[in-house]
Amino acid sequence: MKYIVLEEVDSTNSYVSVHAGELEDMTVVGAAIQTAGRGQRGNRWESEPGKNLTFTIFHTPRELHPRDQFSISEAVALGVVSMLGRYGIEAKVKWPNDIYVADRKISGILIEHSVGSDRVIHSRLGVGLNVNQLEFKSDAPNPVSMVQLTGSETELSEALAAVCEEVRLNLERVSTEAGRRELHGEFRDNLWRGDGGAWPFRRREDGRRFDGRIIDVAPTGMILIEDVATGERQSFAFKEVEFLL
Repeated sequence: MKYIVLEEVDSTNSYVSVHAGELEDMTVVGAAIQTAGRGQRGNRWESEPGKNLTFTIFHTPRELHPRDQFSISEAVALGVVSMLGRYGIEAKVKWPNDIYVADRKISGILIEHSVGSDRVIHSRLGVGLNVNQLEFKSDAPNPVSMVQLTGSETELSEALAAVCEEVRLNLERVSTEAGRRELHGEFRDNLWRGDGGAWPFRRREDGRRFDGRIIDVAPTGMILIEDVATGERQSFAFKEVEFLL
């Protein structure tokens, strides 16, 4: 893997998008400071300079059909989970790809693709991981960092190498149908609140709140939730339903 470390940038995903034609596969672009770091749904990602990891991996998949693009999201999310496990932190994937420890968010992932009619041309795999930050000042309700969980700081270069290696190994598995099936099974096994219990949700279409049970996540990324009050099952795409804390 090739590493490009920037002192300051608006967002590493934006940088990679602009420079995609110049980058080699599996180039990692990191930044000490992101002035406009982006999360899902346009949210800002809070990161104290020099304390956390904010980076994007530029990836050119091998003959991956657009219908299989969610497997890349699974590969990245599970890579972060595996890396945290190295440090004794048990994390889960909050659908579709946030990383939680208990009810607290330790990592956000932003996956963006350039897609042709029959293949994914390239992917921008953005990761924000809270490592050594002790205080969070934004209005995010539930952030947590590695240092808060372990009681000791982690060398950022060591953490970056560890998480990128885990992601790289998973992305290699995406290149085969068998590997994608295996990844998908692991993704379902590592779902936050995927324990069969009833949890609060809200439908974005009408704001209706309901207690639901996660039944499955399809390889396309659609989540199947059962309304425990009515027994009705409904599939949701990303942004159509949200978890409530």
